[in-house]
Amino acid sequence: MNARKLGRTAVAAAGATGLVALAAAGASASSDSSADRPPVKLVAGSTNVTLESVEDYGVDLDLGTHLVAGNAPVEVRATRASYSSPVVAAQYVHGKPVRKLPKGLVTDFSGLGKFLHVTLTDAAGKKVLDKDQGICLNGDGSRTRPDAPATSPYPDSCTANPFTQGAVWGLQTGWSARTYGGGDPVQLALGKYKATITVNKAYRDFFKIPAKESAVTLNVTVRKSEGSAAKQAIAGRAAPKPNATRPTGRASVPHGPKPDLRAVPAWGIQVATGDEGTPDANKDFLQFSATVWNAGPSPLVLDGFRRQGKDLMDAYQYFYNAQGKQVGYQNTGTMEWDGRDGHTHWHFTDFARYSLLNAEQTEVVRSQKEAFCLAATDSIDYTVKNANWHPDNTDLHTACGDHGSLSVREVLDVGSGDTYEQTLPGQSFDITNLANGTYYVQVTANPEHRLFESSTNNNVALRQVVLGGTKHHRTVKVLPVGVITAP
Repeated sequence: MNARKLGRTAVAAAGATGLVALAAAGASASSDSSADRPPVKLVAGSTNVTLESVEDYGVDLDLGTHLVAGNAPVEVRATRASYSSPVVAAQYVHGKPVRKLPKGLVTDFSGLGKFLHVTLTDAAGKKVLDKDQGICLNGDGSRTRPDAPATSPYPDSCTANPFTQGAVWGLQTGWSARTYGGGDPVQLALGKYKATITVNKAYRDFFKIPAKESAVTLNVTVRKSEGSAAKQAIAGRAAPKPNATRPTGRASVPHGPKPDLRAVPAWGIQVATGDEGTPDANKDFLQFSATVWNAGPSPLVLDGFRRQGKDLMDAYQYFYNAQGKQVGYQNTGTMEWDGRDGHTHWHFTDFARYSLLNAEQTEVVRSQKEAFCLAATDSIDYTVKNANWHPDNTDLHTACGDHGSLSVREVLDVGSGDTYEQTLPGQSFDITNLANGTYYVQVTANPEHRLFESSTNNNVALRQVVLGGTKHHRTVKVLPVGVITAP
């Protein structure tokens, strides 16, 4: 499994002074009467911004602007009733929905669409850029005044899987969120510009943002980058610690909350030939990504304890009551060391199974991938009961130990999914000798029922595909699932 949590590219030179200026603005605002604070306002970190133009890439339009919440949190939750339903969003107050956002403002799980409008004019007054930008309320930010709460309860980003079902976006009282969340670079000549950034009217009206708090004007300088495009970095958290020793006492599976593992349809589906110079060079493969997530209401917590001198661990699943207290455990199989390139960590066996079925839904090929490092790589539905908006283990470099580990803890928290990208021969499907026609990619969670969960009726998901073409020129057509058309 590849680590999929990637940091955001940032090349705006205003960032270093932006947070200082923003904090100063917040501190100044805190001296005013709190009754004068709007529900949310647009703030510029600096009125002078320098952007770098990278050759053969362009300019990241990070203008150093932020949204700042007033006297109360700003919270929006987006949901999809089914894969056949559109995404709908509503504002929440104290955990309850109070009003729906107008239709068309939120169409996916990437955040608030078309929230800002950006206009750039050059030194001659000619308009050279006129575009909308979406924002993520969970974006990079901090508290902006001393009376703001010390921490924010909201998730760290607006990352989404094609089959995400629910998201929570929020801005803590007195906290900021950087408005730039990535997107395609723009092409701008080197030189000086005036930028006007404005909250679009639909959002001004919905959040009741005064006109004077909804627009900023900046001086922008675009200069040539002295280096290459900024590199992305893998982001990770400290690994959750296992119990110090194997559990003692009588094993049991108590009544009460348990995890609910669910498979989502395969995605990222494509065909590829084997690498030249390898035994697979003459083969064709169907590659895909597969996600299994935990709908809760309890986390899946597994500890592995190493057998002395062996590359094998005994795995134990722990159970918790409604108050989060551990109330039982049970042996659930093993974890094994995988020292291959791209892995080099401990895998829990029998977490999922991937099969390719023919038109009659009979298995014709099975992926050899049978063991898994569990990590919360994708947010799938943060609106379910007990969803953890800040899972600890979000990448494989921290979640699954190393060859010297005596024990590891692997967790799939409520609301999060674990995605594997099937790009390696043996993990993907060998379709070299398969006839063209209709097939189904089947993803099965907990196939041997080794794990204890609240329901096993939702453990299987199918994605229909149609294979075509000729050897080394195979094609695949991926059929939509409801309104979701991502291949």
